[in-house]
Amino acid sequence: MDNIPSFGSRLRNNIVTVPEIINECSGIRVFGQLLKSFVFSTDVAIIRNTNANAIIAVYPFTPQPVISNALILAADKPIFCGVGGGLTTGARSIELAIHAEFQGAMGVVLNKPTPNKLISELKEKIDIPITITIVSEHDDIKGRIAAGVDIFNVSGAAKTADIIKKIKDIDPNVAILATGGKSDASILEAIEAGANAISFTPPSTGDLFKEIMKKYRDE
Repeated sequence: MDNIPSFGSRLRNNIVTVPEIINECSGIRVFGQLLKSFVFSTDVAIIRNTNANAIIAVYPFTPQPVISNALILAADKPIFCGVGGGLTTGARSIELAIHAEFQGAMGVVLNKPTPNKLISELKEKIDIPITITIVSEHDDIKGRIAAGVDIFNVSGAAKTADIIKKIKDIDPNVAILATGGKSDASILEAIEAGANAISFTPPSTGDLFKEIMKKYRDE
């Protein structure tokens, strides 16, 4: 349908838009909502000003409920929260995941080192999708599927498309969220390999401010 009614605002027309090419993927339907584009961010200002369908909020620190609370409260769209799996694991990860679900997260994300046993235990405790990050073709893909993982978050840099193909060869029905890179060509490559949804890393607020300040100076 080409004629889509569109509404905006004089004050809210400067948002972080995801690449249009992402619409070519099938999407992942979660609780009735079709999610094709995810923004990879924990920046509340960006989370509130993007046209992405959902947010993947993973950060390189020990997961803390106060952070998850703030992000979930601020988000105006589905959010998938990081709950550890590496240094933070076992009972603590389970408690973080339960807390995230009770606060309103649509899904949780586990790091690459997560043991399969933890995935199985989480499946018994929470009722939202469990996402596991995959960074290599040598990761235990079959073990993850057997443990009950719902979504693979593929982040393999130049090897991303190859990893996606390997996962789909093992189980063509498993859901895959993948990093798409910076270009339409790399995003399309991931989609054609079998990615159901794409995560997009937005510019930082610092980079966005540079553009605004340059415009102000030019004026």
